[in-house]
Amino acid sequence: MSEPTAVFSIYDDRDQEIRTVVQEVYDALKEKGYNPINQLVGYILSEDPTYITTYKNARSLIRRIDRDDLLQAMVRNYVKP
Repeated sequence: MSEPTAVFSIYDDRDQEIRTVVQEVYDALKEKGYNPINQLVGYILSEDPTYITTYKNARSLIRRIDRDDLLQAMVRNYVKP
């Protein structure tokens, strides 16, 4: 009797890393009194880092993630098969 083949996805680890960064950025924006959703959307649409506060190193964190990777991760997690 054979065991099922394990499936490895690089996206799982990368998506978790992106989720962690976005959550940290979201929390920093909220703590500073910004609307985190509006600020993140502004950043994603424009790629202008000034939408993200420097508080708690949030701007540096978000810039480590390629915008295309961020959008792909969001879509993958929104549209679960």
